[in-house]
Amino acid sequence: MKWTKDLKRSRNTLGARSIFIFSAVSGVIAGLGSLAMIAVINSILARGTSKEMVWSFVGLCLMIPLSGFFSQALLIRLTAQATRNLRVRLSRQILSAPYRLLEELGIHRLLGIITDDITSVTNGITSLPFLSTQIAVIIGCLIYLGWLSPPLVLLVIGYMVLGIFSYRLPIIKSVHHYRRMRESWDASFKGFQALTEGIKELKLNRSGREAFMAQELEPAINAVYRHGVLASTIATAASNWGQALFFLLIGLSLFLGPLLPKVNHQVLTGYALAVLFMIAPLSGVLGTMPVLARAHVAAEKVDALGLSLAAASHDAETPIDKPRSWNQLSMDGIIYIHRQNGSPEEFQLGPLDFRIHAGEIVFITGGNGSGKTTFAKLLIGLYEPCEGTIALDGKAVLSEDLDSYRQLFSVVFYDFYLFERLYGLNHGGAQENIEKCLKLLQLSHKLRIKNGKLSTTELSQGQRKRLALLAAYLADRPIYVFDEWASDQDPAFKQIFYGDILPALKARGKAVIVISHDDRYYRVADRIVKLERGKIEYDIRREPSVVAGKDSRVIAPLGHI
Repeated sequence: MKWTKDLKRSRNTLGARSIFIFSAVSGVIAGLGSLAMIAVINSILARGTSKEMVWSFVGLCLMIPLSGFFSQALLIRLTAQATRNLRVRLSRQILSAPYRLLEELGIHRLLGIITDDITSVTNGITSLPFLSTQIAVIIGCLIYLGWLSPPLVLLVIGYMVLGIFSYRLPIIKSVHHYRRMRESWDASFKGFQALTEGIKELKLNRSGREAFMAQELEPAINAVYRHGVLASTIATAASNWGQALFFLLIGLSLFLGPLLPKVNHQVLTGYALAVLFMIAPLSGVLGTMPVLARAHVAAEKVDALGLSLAAASHDAETPIDKPRSWNQLSMDGIIYIHRQNGSPEEFQLGPLDFRIHAGEIVFITGGNGSGKTTFAKLLIGLYEPCEGTIALDGKAVLSEDLDSYRQLFSVVFYDFYLFERLYGLNHGGAQENIEKCLKLLQLSHKLRIKNGKLSTTELSQGQRKRLALLAAYLADRPIYVFDEWASDQDPAFKQIFYGDILPALKARGKAVIVISHDDRYYRVADRIVKLERGKIEYDIRREPSVVAGKDSRVIAPLGHI
């Protein structure tokens, strides 16, 4: 089964392996102790009470619950540890996976893996100690039955083989419904994402929200319900069918046993007690089968999405080099083909050539769908080109260099995300300057930043973008990229951005790439590059006519951080 690979990964430390082994061993001891109790009771019924039997009975009464408790306590710890390890590993895989792959998967699929699939795989992993205990008990019972009567145990084993075969048929059908239910979970998460992100629009459109519920969300939720109920019902019916088979086995032992040689009343009593005792562990084994089947379906889903938990993205962490000094970044013969999810249509960017130097401001312009954002993602290393070369000072940037290459850039995306902390920044000695910057950005009355922690992110879009700008500025990278940053700002802050911030970055030797439609500020640029239908229509060099204004209200403190 695919999920057994995840089992190996979940026990990749000595502590986890020890917990797994001790839990299984303790469970086996508890199970065998219960079997020994059956033998003691049968012996007392057949031969009467003795001092040895009394002490054996008392010892087993203490050993069975203690070993059972020890096994279950370890199992609780193993479950929590396996869940933690799998979620941390998956989170790291997501961070190291190609960005384009994550775009293709979509947030709803990733959420489905992290929530539903991780839980299913973990349940499969942590059911193994319990499963091993029950199997040990069943094997012990069969050995005991063979000791009582070898001919009769052969009848029991043959009967069990037929019973397992008849049990497997409905389980196959149950797994089919589990797989359909898991597919429906993806659609449900997609609907939940649309519900939470589009709640304002749905509030304003009564007919629209009713149609959304009827056509998208409710069908997905109903499919999860329908297939989940069918899968669980079939599995439960199969489990109860297994119990019925064992009761029938008791009848066969009682009625056919006397017909076999050397089968007396004591043997039949022992068989009846042992078979009755086997019902509970066998029910446990049968009840675990759907859990393992669901874990298999979950692992298949993870593998199909290219984010298998069985393979670490990076076997060893390597330190990230500090962004180095540079002179020229070039893109030569770049071609990138962008395919929309579920659509046969594709968009091609390129072939194109592009150069930018340290201390240069370049504006990227073009109509909607011209390829500006795709160009930016290629430039900063989020996308890998299908053809062509990106080079830094003449040295090609290879796939294995992309993570270090991306550390050259400080970016504010159009669809940026504002974290509650300024992660990865050295805040020592910068607190006073941060306070000044917040005041100059007219944000000091809205929030505080202490030890990199933002007191709130509940701000207007324009204010949030100012915070994102501050975080990008504090990163102090060699190359800055701003994707429509000023689109949500009032005229005063647009003037600060174009008239103060950009020239100050240029004066510090930074390269600045600005995606913008604010043509009234194009005079700030050294070059203007226009994209149209995925190609560079023109690349015009200009002499900047504007320098940082005398009232550099924002840059003065920022420039000293």
